[in-house]
Amino acid sequence: MTADVILTGGRIFRGLHAGFTEALSLRDGRVLALGDAALDTAGPTTRRIDLGGRVAIPAFNEAHMHLLPLGLTLRQVQLRASEVRSHAEITTRIRTTAAATPPGEWVLGWGYDHGALDQQRHPTVTELHRAAPNNPVFIMRTCGHMGVANSAALREAGIGHNTPDPEGGVIERRDGALTGLIQERALTLIQRAMPKPSQAWMIDAIEAAGQHLAARGFASATDMNVGMTAGLDEITAYQSARPLQRMWLVLAANPEGIAEAAAMQPWRPGDDPQAMLRWGGAKVFADGSAGGLTAAFFEPYLQGGTGVFTFPTETMHALLARYHTLGWQLDIHAIGDAAIEQVLTGMEAAGATPDRRHRIEHCGFVTRDQRRRMLARGIIPVPQPLFMYEFGDLYARNLGAARAEAAYPMRSWLDEGHHPSASSDAPVCTTDPFLNLFTMVTRETNQGTVLGADQRLTIEEAVHCATWCGAYSTFAETTRGTLEPGMDADIAVLSQDIFGCPPEALPITRADITLRGGIAIHDRHGEFA
Repeated sequence: MTADVILTGGRIFRGLHAGFTEALSLRDGRVLALGDAALDTAGPTTRRIDLGGRVAIPAFNEAHMHLLPLGLTLRQVQLRASEVRSHAEITTRIRTTAAATPPGEWVLGWGYDHGALDQQRHPTVTELHRAAPNNPVFIMRTCGHMGVANSAALREAGIGHNTPDPEGGVIERRDGALTGLIQERALTLIQRAMPKPSQAWMIDAIEAAGQHLAARGFASATDMNVGMTAGLDEITAYQSARPLQRMWLVLAANPEGIAEAAAMQPWRPGDDPQAMLRWGGAKVFADGSAGGLTAAFFEPYLQGGTGVFTFPTETMHALLARYHTLGWQLDIHAIGDAAIEQVLTGMEAAGATPDRRHRIEHCGFVTRDQRRRMLARGIIPVPQPLFMYEFGDLYARNLGAARAEAAYPMRSWLDEGHHPSASSDAPVCTTDPFLNLFTMVTRETNQGTVLGADQRLTIEEAVHCATWCGAYSTFAETTRGTLEPGMDADIAVLSQDIFGCPPEALPITRADITLRGGIAIHDRHGEFA
């Protein structure tokens, strides 16, 4: 059989347990042959790609992100810590955007990290009002679990100083006055007041975010919590859009989400791993973020308090039982050990078994006993090693060094037999997979602090977590995640051999080519042209 494409001239990583080969051929979107057998499939029409000493790997699988929100935030005021480190810069950016926005229209910003700002505090309602007195303003913290509104936005949302905190949410007040900080389920009050994006806008956002991922080597992704921005209209947008990645869509299953309505529609769990859109999971939030002091812990934060449970245990367990019974994969957000315990006991009570592959998203501060029980039930941890890079120093300030060092225990998970699918939670963190690999290999924060050196992985193990483990978490490991004959030709050609370079070179690596089913969805140098 003649190959469509042959890759030669560099190492090709087949997978963690298979190692490397020096040649690989493709036909009809699948891997045809390896090594000398691949060279034997060359024909007069076969295209040859010379790696030139670069490396090819299975394409990355983004196991936990928010694709539509990522696309939408590309149009918002960018406030990430990589760009913004002062309150003055936040107000300057808001003021500049507001000046170009008609009065009364919303100004939205994304990604500030109060722990990285010069005064290490959240902006205030007063500061945002001064920056944009004629527009409702809301800026979201990088974790996505809280943000700050100006007075116009609070009015639009109907939030006053007497508005009670909703269950699982906080409207912050000091001396009886609103600070503008809105946390957890109280965010729904603001979100209901915001204008909903149009179908055209959402389609553009899905496709723009897909291009963003393709340029970083991703051929598969999970959009976590579909329906929280525009309800069931998000499903329609996905069906009309042309995302570049194979998508696993997890529906919002909090009571204000769409999973219950979707269960009455044709959108039920799918089992065709070749489909571009698969509706696989239901997501419920158990707690908040450790950086924002709302993840739920047994022991208090150094500042006091033990975080926020989104729901009482009885409510949480009822939600888990409901969606387990309906046949959905449970993809449940839990970061603190107390929240993980609430979710884990609920999954156990619901009858979790390894074939269901229920997931605990983030699962950052997990105990040894909890890991043991997860393994027994086949419950998958879906961590974000990048959290250690971007927020690790803040974890140490909030929780102390010992808990920070034990967070996101990639080495323990792998050694115990788990399949931790490394992901980014974008737009919470950057989608850069090479920074994620760097973090897994070094356990360094962006301040150069090493937290939990005993949890470091080899580069081969790190790639495994960012590729095969993601496929496993979506029941697709028999079709992608490794490069063996018959597997999907989902391949990333990288700018250098990451298996032979020092760790500090990982963050400067780029994806030169991204193939999805043998089709180039990204081609940095025009090699497939």
